[in-house]
Amino acid sequence: MIDSYIVFDIETTGLYPKTDRIIEIGGVKVVHDKVVDTFHTLIDPGMELPKHIIDLTGIQPSMLEDAPKTSEAVGQFIEFCEDYILVGHNVIFDYSFVKRYAVNHKLPFERQGIDTLKIARKVLPWLEKKNLESLCSYYKIDQGNKHRALDDAQSTKQLLDKLRDDFLVDHEECFKPYDLIYKVKREGPITNAQKGYLNDLIKYHKIKLDVDIDTLTKNEASRRIDHIILKHGRIIR
Repeated sequence: MIDSYIVFDIETTGLYPKTDRIIEIGGVKVVHDKVVDTFHTLIDPGMELPKHIIDLTGIQPSMLEDAPKTSEAVGQFIEFCEDYILVGHNVIFDYSFVKRYAVNHKLPFERQGIDTLKIARKVLPWLEKKNLESLCSYYKIDQGNKHRALDDAQSTKQLLDKLRDDFLVDHEECFKPYDLIYKVKREGPITNAQKGYLNDLIKYHKIKLDVDIDTLTKNEASRRIDHIILKHGRIIR
């Protein structure tokens, strides 16, 4: 079992890396089994926060007004990670969001990981629920502020410690890091032509977008344009 790694967690506007965005990152750096540093940042996603995300996380739009943009925050987090192995609860979910932004901003982020959810599914098959909250309840781990990135990362670190204490000897293979695979193609930023047409559509149909146009990628802009045309129609000159 490795003794040096980064445990991390993110909060997002939704479940899909292609359409949703990161609003918070929390990380815990462990070196030789000791916590030596933490990372935390809120992120301005450049879009409106869905109400159910506000209710779930307690993160208010006003809290993100002065937060760094995604490219800055993700760059800082990748620098914090150095070359360490990543640990998370359903780690591929968190990794996929960070990896997408990393690729779009030409930042290297190929990593190995350890997933406490996969471990729990193997060694605790009798537990009905294996989400972070249920496992923390099972092990009597104080979660602090649930669904906040740094608190969840700290809880995941404690969960890994508990699982390792109970099951490492008999299930060593479960604790071995593996390559995190999330394939994503780099998306360029919105073009000037797309920006102009999207603004024209908005004015013509008198609608309001829930996202800052300047933060869109080329593919996101295409999807937005197609959606508006499908719903409201083309511009009639």
